[in-house]
Amino acid sequence: MSEADPQPPRTPLPGAGAVSHGEGDGVARSELDLRRYETVEDLLRDKLSEAIGGWRGAVESAIPVLAFTLVWSTTQDLRTALLVAGACVAAFLVVRLVQRQDPRFIAYAAVGIGISAFFALRSGKAEDAFLPGMLQNAGLLVLLLVTNLIRWPLFGFVVGVAEPEAFAEDPTWWRRHRGIVTVAMRLAWVLIALNIVRLAIMVPLYLAEQVAALGVAKVVLGWPAYLLAITAMGAILVRGRTPIDPSRAT
Repeated sequence: MSEADPQPPRTPLPGAGAVSHGEGDGVARSELDLRRYETVEDLLRDKLSEAIGGWRGAVESAIPVLAFTLVWSTTQDLRTALLVAGACVAAFLVVRLVQRQDPRFIAYAAVGIGISAFFALRSGKAEDAFLPGMLQNAGLLVLLLVTNLIRWPLFGFVVGVAEPEAFAEDPTWWRRHRGIVTVAMRLAWVLIALNIVRLAIMVPLYLAEQVAALGVAKVVLGWPAYLLAITAMGAILVRGRTPIDPSRAT
């Protein structure tokens, strides 16, 4: 999903300057900020674009996994495979730092490699390097499913965190907007489906100790599948026209 074009400032609606009794300044300013957007989809498209690493993030995430799989398939040496994957992450991190670019996506990859190495070295089984990712997918699946069913969609907190001052005052301020809750739930269902597919493919491969196939599945079901999910979410955000109505509670 490409980054949304910056939204030009719009004329505040009548009464937009009013602050309800007892409402904090941060929340009030966030309410006013929402009025820059015509629809909930515009809002979420803008906020979610900040959390996407883009094509470079996809490459930086996929190469360490490919390196691990290729080295393991060639040498059957777990430590060497993990060292090569870690070296790839370190190299990408250095490049990011030299270019003075945001290193957080590389940091995520470094943490992932570290956890994978811990699991694999502890058991001595190469397939256990993929176990943390599967556990993460399972945990995210449960979290997304539960929060959707109780109408506290996880994507709603993306909007909340994007307004840190308001989030500090009231982490649930976004729930007063029925449209945000509705669209956030639609986006979550897409990721729920993605994680179901990932687990349905990778768990049998893990149980069968198919390390090479796990590596291929990890790459294919990683960023390529995620980009398909982002495309579906983008279609929701582009086609939808859910109005923002701060006056209506959920």
